[in-house]
Amino acid sequence: MANSCSSGSCGSKSKSCGGADAQSAIAQQDLAIKRSLGKIKHKILVMSGKGGVGKSTVSTNLALGLAQRGYRVGLMDVDLHGPDICRMLNLTEQLQGVEKKNGLVPPMRFGDNLKVISLEYMMENRDDPIIWRGPLKIQAIRQFIADIDWGELDYLVIDSPPGTGDEPLTVASTIKDALALVVTTPQEVALADVRKSLNFCKHVKMEVLGLVENMSGLICPHCHKLVEIFKTGGGARTAAEFKIPFLGAIPVDPQVVIGGDAGQPYLVSQQESPAVEGFTALIDQVEKGLAGRISLKTVAPVSDCGCGSGGCNPETCNC
Repeated sequence: MANSCSSGSCGSKSKSCGGADAQSAIAQQDLAIKRSLGKIKHKILVMSGKGGVGKSTVSTNLALGLAQRGYRVGLMDVDLHGPDICRMLNLTEQLQGVEKKNGLVPPMRFGDNLKVISLEYMMENRDDPIIWRGPLKIQAIRQFIADIDWGELDYLVIDSPPGTGDEPLTVASTIKDALALVVTTPQEVALADVRKSLNFCKHVKMEVLGLVENMSGLICPHCHKLVEIFKTGGGARTAAEFKIPFLGAIPVDPQVVIGGDAGQPYLVSQQESPAVEGFTALIDQVEKGLAGRISLKTVAPVSDCGCGSGGCNPETCNC
């Protein structure tokens, strides 16, 4: 069938053959996604209702903190219009010229235990804008899962853009067992938006791992007292309102900004500060919340055929 279609002798059936090719490609990608996700124990979607709450900072430091504890961790940046993960980890590699292994793209590495993928890895000029609509974004996220050599992981941390648009919706529909970690700041404007994120999770039936309050006051460097620049306590009240775990509060620390700009994450450093202590407690809560929940499933052998393991279907496959 493939030969007759390619030679043009298919005639009036050419459209249906093209449709079959597309369906076969989707089926092949679905199998690759299933194969990849089957090797990952825990998937955490870090999301927020609005921008500017430190979501990427939380994602980066969470992934790195788990990796420092000996876990095998992946960090997937699906904030396609504003990817920041590479800069926060000072990763400057480019995909061009990278050799694939078994048909899969090797991710970037940070240390021994952390694998990273971001759209910036694939861009010649990282300052170029990404001007994409929904279908391209959906396909990019699916390829991040299917085409990247993640291997076996204990955790996959997914950094999404703010809001409830294409990116978190694609993650929710593609990674059915992902859990949401929602980041907010204490002020009411941020909390109003985070409630939308929590209701999004209800709509798509995504379980919420917990809520973290970032920028929860400022420790004065002179008197060492807490200054409530954005108020405090709003995250805990919202978590109680929605009956979800409150994972902790992280105060503002100027060293977080300096470390992020320098590609040296501060919250998982060995420094003594309330912010580092708060983030260490957050990692403890994530470990505790996921301990024993999900066992690594053995991936069943699957056929390379687009029809899967159930036998070839000539209506959907041209193999």
